[in-house]
Amino acid sequence: MKAIRTFAELRQQVETCPKHPRVVAVRPTDEATKETLRQIQENHLAEVIAVDAPTPEEAAAQAVSLVRNGEGDILMKGLIGTDQLLRAVLNKETGLLPPGRILTHIAAAEIPGFYKMLYFTDAAVIPYPTHEQRIEQVRYAADICRKLGISEPRIALIHCAEHGGKQFPFVDGYANIIELAGNGAFGTCLVDGPMDIKSACSLEALQAKGLTSTLMGEADVLVMPDIEAGNAFYKSLPLFAHAKTAGILCGTSCPVVVPSRGDSSEAKFNSILFAIASL
Repeated sequence: MKAIRTFAELRQQVETCPKHPRVVAVRPTDEATKETLRQIQENHLAEVIAVDAPTPEEAAAQAVSLVRNGEGDILMKGLIGTDQLLRAVLNKETGLLPPGRILTHIAAAEIPGFYKMLYFTDAAVIPYPTHEQRIEQVRYAADICRKLGISEPRIALIHCAEHGGKQFPFVDGYANIIELAGNGAFGTCLVDGPMDIKSACSLEALQAKGLTSTLMGEADVLVMPDIEAGNAFYKSLPLFAHAKTAGILCGTSCPVVVPSRGDSSEAKFNSILFAIASL
């Protein structure tokens, strides 16, 4: 399988799936979500199960129950607050997060002028990842990359510089994550850091700083230091670089699509494709 480089290629991969997954959409009553789901159905990419109820909380609970009972494969947010949906997803008795797993967000971006898809985490869920959470972010990202044809994902642990210091104590854990990767904890992959985004994605920039890295300026995944960096990057790419983006929640028993109010129908469509490919 070739590595997916564009959302058009991702769609082609999804179209070859022998079985259409079932997207359980919670209150899909806004125009952008309705248009997205119409396109999904018309192109025979997935089945859609719409769930509405007198209150958002009831709709979320019913949708989560459908997925939990094996009647759905992907959960999607419609006209409901993210916090309202996540309360149902994270319910310890009836939710979708298995014990010992963490919930995190992984985004994909197709950036004009860049030669491949770029993945990064976390733009939406974990404010300041603990060391244990960052380990799982690397694990989830590596797994998704392999499902999208990247046999040896290159994962960069992002920071504003190549060292930590007292102001950034979390960077001290990067060495342990690199060691875990070297011992095969995340399957076949390369992990390095700390490094800035430019050094992670450009060999020329890496060499200009006199640095060496196993990633060789060809990172597939950027593990952001915190939600502020991840969210700013996620929202800047479409605005300034005209990038196409997608995002899903990982760690749950099924992918969860939680588009923001500002996301276009195209971004929501791409997020469903991303979710299907990650199954």
